[in-house]
Amino acid sequence: MSKPSTFKVKHLGRDDVIERHDTLINPSLSTLVPTDTSIDPDLITFHRSFPESKTTPLIDLPEVARELGVGHVYVKDESLRFGLPSFKILGASWGVFRAICERTGLPSSASLEEAGRAARKAGIKLVSCTDGNWGRAVARTAQYMGIEATIFVPKTMDQATQEKLRSEGATVNVVNGSYDDSITATMRESESSAAMLVMDTSWEGYSQIPRWVVDGYATMHGEVDRQLEEACEKRPSLCIASVGVGSWAQSVVSHYTGQGSDTKVVTVESEAAPCLMESLHNGRIVSVETGSTIMDGTNCGTVSTNCWPSLKSGVYASVVVTDLEAHHSVLYLQDHGVNAGPCGAAPLAALRKLHHRGVLQEDPDAVVILFSTEGHRDYVLPSSKG
Repeated sequence: MSKPSTFKVKHLGRDDVIERHDTLINPSLSTLVPTDTSIDPDLITFHRSFPESKTTPLIDLPEVARELGVGHVYVKDESLRFGLPSFKILGASWGVFRAICERTGLPSSASLEEAGRAARKAGIKLVSCTDGNWGRAVARTAQYMGIEATIFVPKTMDQATQEKLRSEGATVNVVNGSYDDSITATMRESESSAAMLVMDTSWEGYSQIPRWVVDGYATMHGEVDRQLEEACEKRPSLCIASVGVGSWAQSVVSHYTGQGSDTKVVTVESEAAPCLMESLHNGRIVSVETGSTIMDGTNCGTVSTNCWPSLKSGVYASVVVTDLEAHHSVLYLQDHGVNAGPCGAAPLAALRKLHHRGVLQEDPDAVVILFSTEGHRDYVLPSSKG
């Protein structure tokens, strides 16, 4: 067992710097977590209609399982989902589709083509913001429906990522600030242009579309359930999910925890943006100052208000990892057949950290699921001092 390392965090708008350990057992964990293991059949039909629709692989990592003394470690590899290098299009497409159906009077059993025709007839345009994969997913959905999308991005986004957004047909506007600043710019654009605001984070007065986004991720859970049944006939003992604003982690908590379930959910964040861990420390949503990280998809300073109740009561432990730890996990997964980017590899870094900290106990019957949420992408290699 190794001693926890520490990192520093600042609350937004405050001058004091707080030192935290890199692993936190959630003090607010409860068995009374709102859960829903059911999956809307219209959702499954909708996603199966997409171009390049197919089940993404669940990859066994027997060497890691032996190293940690557990039965199985599997990685859900989302490096190619509907032709995009991320799981985000599962939630983005369903959120956009349901919002268009509601505005145009279509049922949720309508097709993608029907929703597109209705959206064009109604003059619907989309606006969103992103630190990477979310914006590309929104733009691809807009492209499928034949409507326009405008995406706001923080100034820290590299040119190559911006060009990928433009390649999906989106208009890209760069904000002179952080991801949270791009949210503000997106809200203003929606108010001034009447474009449909499509976000995976929520706040007071904006919650329905983010709920549909979370619902959309259930397609992946259905796949994992079937794949585990075929592979080992067991449910997961532990699931590890990366956190940006928390929508994906909320989906994992909702599907796998609650009364009657022994599954633990652990979240992982970059030390540059530990908004969930800091909120768990304080028992309320706390906005933190964000820094630079190769884990772009986790670089968010505030947890979604929709997600917070489930995360507060349903997350077993919160882990923070460094860029170097994520990078080493990228290299390991590449050598073992998983095409992961830094956010996708972060759960492996967190798993090993749980083992080193003595939180993960040896158990030959345990089944661990690591959700690799993005494919490999170029990034600046972190320093060995990172």
